[in-house]
Amino acid sequence: MAKKESLNVKEARSPLKKPGIPGISPKIFGIIEIVLGLALLPFVYAVTAAFGREFFLIDKVAQASFGAGIAAFLAVYFFLWEPELVYAKGQELVGLVFGFFKPMVNIAPYLLPIYTIAAFFIYKLIALFKPSNVLLHYTIFIFGVTSALHLVFSARSIRSKGDDFLKGDYIFGVSSLYIINIMILSLFLGVMLKEFSFVNFCVGAYSIGKGIFAAFFRQLFVPKA
Repeated sequence: MAKKESLNVKEARSPLKKPGIPGISPKIFGIIEIVLGLALLPFVYAVTAAFGREFFLIDKVAQASFGAGIAAFLAVYFFLWEPELVYAKGQELVGLVFGFFKPMVNIAPYLLPIYTIAAFFIYKLIALFKPSNVLLHYTIFIFGVTSALHLVFSARSIRSKGDDFLKGDYIFGVSSLYIINIMILSLFLGVMLKEFSFVNFCVGAYSIGKGIFAAFFRQLFVPKA
């Protein structure tokens, strides 16, 4: 019964139900989506590379804590239990928070990693009274778990709701999801760790993305000598 309920929650809140644009066939709309999705792929690489540059500047224990969090989620997910209900409850909470604004009710549960956000604010609250490296590293471990949880189940949910023949909505949706989640995670790490600069992350991501597009357009439009 719990599994059925969680699936119903995702069905009701999927942002990928085609709105239907007059004069544009589903196939044309699918092609537009895949073009937009492909246009986001350089930024997927850019935010990944920029995040990696900053991440490997932080101390080794923090790096290991984040990696251990991702590994812990994957171990549970593949070998013990799929925490789908946990993810669905997080979606419900985000839906309640944005209940006053209907478009965000449909989109926010997929884009906002509610458990990562909650872990950050709980950390900041506790750190006001008792800051410690143990608390910091444990929170970063939770970031790894919750980030992996959100990305895996959101991507799976988007894939199950996409119905265009080119899967353009999946490429666009997952690319947007990934970029936004990496930006949120980078913001939190920038606040928590002095070695991690959110500003440098943004500048680096912009520079890398701009360089990819510049190289692409040079190949297409600049005549070779």
